[in-house]
Amino acid sequence: MTEDDLELVLKWRNAPPVRSFMLTQQEISLDDHRVWFASASRNSARALLVFEVGGEPLGHMNFKIDLSDEIADWGFYAAPDAPRGTGRAMGSKALEYGFTTLRLHKICGQVLDFNTASRKMHETLGFRREGILREQKQMNGVWRDLVCYGLLAQEWSAREGK
Repeated sequence: MTEDDLELVLKWRNAPPVRSFMLTQQEISLDDHRVWFASASRNSARALLVFEVGGEPLGHMNFKIDLSDEIADWGFYAAPDAPRGTGRAMGSKALEYGFTTLRLHKICGQVLDFNTASRKMHETLGFRREGILREQKQMNGVWRDLVCYGLLAQEWSAREGK
């Protein structure tokens, strides 16, 4: 991800169909987004990526890495108008990047309990459900659970035949 991607990625992030499944659901200003990017892009424990197909940007992926343990939390979202199947393709590419390029031992994800599409995608990609953080996030006056997922490099390699 480069500074040239900021406005497009922010447009996706602030779109109601994307924002409604984010842990932080308020709209983000361009100034705040620039500050976040400046900080995150200088941090060696962060990886910020734009997913493209045929040169067309279709989604955003990111990793927050614990460098000493080689474990990362990941996040991602597809453009609201991305073709069906983009999320799974983006997830597959992100896992390949995380395990081969970043050489991670484990990738973790947290999903809001009502985000059934993301939960299904994690499970389809081979993640194991590792637990639930009960009533972890208050959203519109309702306490929501976070479902925690994890995928080990050796599990991913076995699935991918590598």
